[in-house]
Amino acid sequence: MCGIVGLFLKKEDLRPQLGTLLTDMLITMTDRGPDSAGIAIYGDEAGGLKMTIQSDTPAQTFDGLDAALSAALGAPVTMKIVDTHAVLSLPEGSEADARAFLKEKGIRVMGAGVSMEIFKEVGLPKDVAARFGIRAMGGSHGIGHTRMATESAVTTLGAHPFSTGDDQCLVHNGSLSNHNAMRRVLTEKGFAPQTQNDTEVAACYISSRLAEGANLGEALEGTLEDLDGFFTFVVGTKNGFGVVRDPIACKPAVMAETEDYVAFGSEYRAFAKLPGIDTARVWEPEPATVYFWER
Repeated sequence: MCGIVGLFLKKEDLRPQLGTLLTDMLITMTDRGPDSAGIAIYGDEAGGLKMTIQSDTPAQTFDGLDAALSAALGAPVTMKIVDTHAVLSLPEGSEADARAFLKEKGIRVMGAGVSMEIFKEVGLPKDVAARFGIRAMGGSHGIGHTRMATESAVTTLGAHPFSTGDDQCLVHNGSLSNHNAMRRVLTEKGFAPQTQNDTEVAACYISSRLAEGANLGEALEGTLEDLDGFFTFVVGTKNGFGVVRDPIACKPAVMAETEDYVAFGSEYRAFAKLPGIDTARVWEPEPATVYFWER
């Protein structure tokens, strides 16, 4: 049992409130998963590449990292440290070299893209959100997750969202039964999961389909054919987010839409503090049906 939230803002004037709204939504879902929590925020585009990294020893790991990486790339690098995470701003076209440098240093990459930042750690949603100052973050949309571990250990890397493509991430409530077989298939395609978490397999699956030329809707439809088990997926991309539930749909899900936003929650109470929720169109997403919104 896990808790998922998502919020896609249609109105520019709500952007400064995104972090606060998502934080309130996720805290409401705490009892669905007290092990770890995470949020992906789609904010202002960097003009180059943003890469979110994580370390269990940030004081030592991040000391001088921007200068060292800048020297390795031969280009300017800036770094914003946020507790155990840091957001690197890199020149366009430097991602592969930056990843190789960070891997050699044993530094974990949480995600990369022109607008996405991911923050996740072990702990309760309220504590994780406070550590990273999520309430102060603005943006166009975001997704969040609070986890009750079933398929792998309670670790930072096991927390959601999982990002396996630029500006792309996925959160999941459920359990996949064919993740080991799918892991082998995806590894052969060059999309090898880095953890034992079944959710990362789903994220890699979406990335592989997008790389093959599918759009987000087609990639989500593919999960209904190729992934076995019980699942509700919410996927974030640079332009929006999508939702799909397995054909049995035993995992709870509810959506709400107004002229200002589209919201997703594992339970209706996640919407309690959203503006205008009393007049929103509220519905339960149908089984084996893809929903997505893009700007």
